[in-house]
Parts: sequence; C-alpha cells; structure tokens
Amino acid sequence: MKNLGLSLLLLVGIASGQEASAPPTATDPHPSQIATAATTHPVERTQIPTYSDIYCAGFISKQNLSRQTIVTGGLTSPHATKFVNGEVVYLSGSRYKEGDRVTFVRELRDPNRYESFEGQHKLLDAVGQPYSELGHAKIVDVRHRMAIAQIEFSCEAVVPGDLVVPFIERQKISFRSPQSFDRFAPPNGKTNGRIVMAKDFDAVLGAGNKVYLTVGSNQGVKVGDYFRISRTYESELHDAVDSLSFKASTTEDTQKHPPTFQAHRWTRSKGPEIRVPDMPRRALGELIVLSVTPASATGMITFALEDVHVGDTVEMTMPTTASASSGGTSASTGKDSQKANNGAVATADATNDTPVAQ
Repeated sequence: MKNLGLSLLLLVGIASGQEASAPPTATDPHPSQIATAATTHPVERTQIPTYSDIYCAGFISKQNLSRQTIVTGGLTSPHATKFVNGEVVYLSGSRYKEGDRVTFVRELRDPNRYESFEGQHKLLDAVGQPYSELGHAKIVDVRHRMAIAQIEFSCEAVVPGDLVVPFIERQKISFRSPQSFDRFAPPNGKTNGRIVMAKDFDAVLGAGNKVYLTVGSNQGVKVGDYFRISRTYESELHDAVDSLSFKASTTEDTQKHPPTFQAHRWTRSKGPEIRVPDMPRRALGELIVLSVTPASATGMITFALEDVHVGDTVEMTMPTTASASSGGTSASTGKDSQKANNGAVATADATNDTPVAQ
C-alpha cells in the first residue's frame, strides 16, 4: 500500500513538471516583445473632457472683445466683489432681453511676465489676446439702466470689470477609443505648431490641463481634432535648466574614451561625439481640440506619459468628425459627463466660434 502511494505521488510530480515546462505556442508573445511594446507603444488611458472643461477652457483671439458691456457689481455690492453660481450681478449695456444668456470672460495678462521658452511673449502677441471663461448667466430683468442677471454656471468668481458677451451653445465633440500610442512616431507632414500658453499661466502640464496652440481654423484645425505632443532632445539642449544634464558627467571611470554631447571647441574629448539633433523626437501625449479661433485653438491634454511643457510642439494625428447621435454632455444641463458609448465614442459640447460682443 505504501509503495502504491509513492508511485502515485511520483506520477503526479512528473505530470506537473511536464505541464510547467510546456513550450509556449506560436501565438504567445515573447516576454521581451511585451516589454518593448509597453515602452514604445503603450495603450492610452485617456481623460474625456467634461462640461466644465469645455465651457471653462478659455481661448486666444485676435478679435478684441468690446469693453462696453461689463459686470458692474451685484446684489451685495460694495461689500462683496466676487460673485459665483446662483448670485445676482448687474451688467452695463442696453441690448439685453429678458431670458437672454450671456457669458463672462476676462481679458488676461500675466503679472509675472516670465517666459516659459525663449520668444514666448513675441509668439503670443502674434497669435492674439488670451481670455479666460468665467461662466454664464441668464438675464432676469431689463427694466433698469443696468440689466440684472443670475449666474447659472460659474468656473471661477466673476468680478466687476469682467467682460460680458453673448452665450454660444457648444457643438458636439466625438472622442475616439483608447489605442496604441507610438512614442517615436516620425513627423507625418500634417498641421503642426506649438503650445504657446496654458490655462492659468501654468508651465508644467499633464492630463486634464488646457493649452492654447499657435494654429487655428486658418490652418484647417477643427473642434475634435487630435494632436500628438512631442519634444526633441535638441530643444532641451537649448533650455537653460535641462541643458545642465547634458553638461553633467555621464561616463564611467572605466571608460578609456568617454563621449561628449554636442562637442564644441573647448568641450571636445578624445572620445566619440554624440550629436543631440540626431536623436529621435519623443512623443509625450495627446490633446483634443475643444474650440478654435482663426489663429489659435484651445485643447485639453487627454493623455500624457510625462510632463508636458509650454513650448512643446504639436502635430495633428487624425481629424475627427463630430457626431451628434453619440450622446454625451448636454449644454442645457450643466452637468459633467464622462461616459463613453461601449468605450468607443463619446461626445460633449464644444465651440469653433469666438464670442462676439453685442
């Protein structure tokens, strides 16, 4: 009986060993292939814009908005100067009708005057004037010299002096499903530009941040277009901070002829020279266009593998046609929606028009 038990254990052990050592099938990917794909072609984990993202993104426009229609105060003036959702505000101007909806915008200036990249201010002047979008309201009374409005939706506090423009319903945006992202995709020859500025004057960005581009409808950009964000190593070579890493020691003491990066007359060594411009550009992430003006576009970063910087380059990857039948965010509700239809396509509201003052 004991011999029978030992024999059974031996057979089980042999069978288990054969099963564990079974060779992989022809369809099984090699572990090194899986690791390479995860590095060079990771699958995107995208962030879909919400109602707040779309209606609070801001824009850049060469068309200066009228300063004749502004917020003058509110029910609790002068004791309060900031007004938010649900509060009553007073508006200058006489072209309002009861029931009209208006948008509050702010003409922006950067009090720090710091350039995120060399030539940023000159480039921004060429693109236009930046504006932030603060929210929208409904006109409830026009019997006085100033119109009375109640704030229906606020992105941030409205203050006296902020501009008032007509509310424009946003068109639908189609979102594509997550897909493989090529980190080292070569230039495709499509529309390209730069991130000239970011919302709130941020300089280091990630998924969900809003950015403003140097290309707009004049270059064929449309709401819903996707852009790949990329950076060259040469741009880091010319950056005051990032270039320090190229100048730091990267060699081992055991190397007989250590290399030099982008050698010059006084930095050349006896070792090989590494030419930084020959390095491949790397893709950092993607953005989707939320709104456009003739010379600029507002986008939201939907996916980022590393920090995105103001000044990084953008290149159109695939135009997207808006689909009103896919469901999504309704501008009349003011509620956020991040649902995708079966993980493939979702829609939200966006605009391709610059607000125009009445």
